[in-house]
Amino acid sequence: MKQADFKRISTDGGPALVQNPFAALSSDGLPPAPETLSAVFAPPIKPAKKHRGRVDILRVKAGRGGKTVTVVKNFVGIGLPEKEQLAKAMQRACGTGGTVKNGQIEIQGDKRGEVARILTGANFHPVFAGG
Repeated sequence: MKQADFKRISTDGGPALVQNPFAALSSDGLPPAPETLSAVFAPPIKPAKKHRGRVDILRVKAGRGGKTVTVVKNFVGIGLPEKEQLAKAMQRACGTGGTVKNGQIEIQGDKRGEVARILTGANFHPVFAGG
């Protein structure tokens, strides 16, 4: 193909929008907007006011095909639903997968720093154990 066969495309942004696609919509029948965004985006985990105990954070490779996994164990006085909630928050913060097995939270990869930050925010005392 010759260069004359190509059409130039303008990169200046083009003309402004002449029509607002939302102009015809009305807000009749909708609930009022919240006063603040905190009412809409409440944190998923509400930290308790007192110290909730020590938890151990380990980096484990044994029995996992050479893959590194961050394991959080030794929770005291915490049920399975709250462990699953903590695991979800850790997965979002680390950008990886994870699970709750045998009362322990397992997060894929060496993510001990991010996991410790989340546990501190939930008023646990994280301790790095093992290698």
